[in-house]
Formats: sequence, C-alpha cells, structure tokens
Amino acid sequence: MTCPFCNHREDKVIDSRESKEADVVRRRRECLKCAKRFTTYERIDEIPYMVVKKGGRREKFERQKVLTGLLKACEKRPVSMAKLAEIVDEVESRLAETADREMSTTEIGELLMDRLQVLDKVAYVRFASVYRDFQDVETFLGELQTLVRQKRS
Repeated sequence: MTCPFCNHREDKVIDSRESKEADVVRRRRECLKCAKRFTTYERIDEIPYMVVKKGGRREKFERQKVLTGLLKACEKRPVSMAKLAEIVDEVESRLAETADREMSTTEIGELLMDRLQVLDKVAYVRFASVYRDFQDVETFLGELQTLVRQKRS
C-alpha cells in the first residue's frame, strides 16, 4: 500500500476489523518510513450481472424488476411469494453460471414463461401478453389455443 503522506510503499498492519455486515475489512496501517498512520478499506470487487436488451443495450440485472413483473402477472392468483422468489432465484443462478455473467432478456423471459406455465396458466397468459407484446386478439387467442392443446395431450 502506498503511504498517502510520503508515497513510501512499505507499511505494517496495526489492526484489522471486519464491518458488522462482514463485507468490508478496515485496516489501520503505519508507514515504515514516516511512521504516520492511515486507514484502508478492503472490499470484494463484485461484478454485476448484466441483461442484454433486445436492442443490444446492456443494463444491470435487477432482481426486484423481475419479481415485480411476476407479481403483476400473478395478481389475485393462488401463487405464493415463496414460489415467485424461487423462480427469480433460478434466473439469478443461471446468470451466475454463465461465463460472462450476462443473459438476454429473451432467455430470461422464456425461462420465466416456462416456470409460470407450470405454476399457473392464467399468470402465464398475463405475462406472455406483455412479454410477447400481443397486438391483437387473434394472437392472444392463438396462445390460449396452444395452452388448451398442451393440456389435452
């Protein structure tokens, strides 16, 4: 560590303490040249998960944004918060498993729809209508007919 007073590169650590949340380590150091003391903080360099939008733009993954979309789809439906949190956890796990820590909104949307289709058909249709941007009743009916056919088979 470089001393902020004399720019000497050698020091000794006098005291180390973790923060209450255990996400930061505070270190008191003493410069071996000028003997002045200074404090440094050590944090984990967290690389955020990224979402690639349809236009190619990237933005930070927001867990709450995904959960809000699921909540809207499941409004007044018998779906527990625990199940929705489980679905969002699965999306986050998939993001963590990717080498570059990013996933397209298309992949995320399809994953969410797959889970909703099993969990609650009405919530699935609600989510699909927004996600797939149904522009007319025919498209909406086509999706419903696909659901009915899947149920029969």
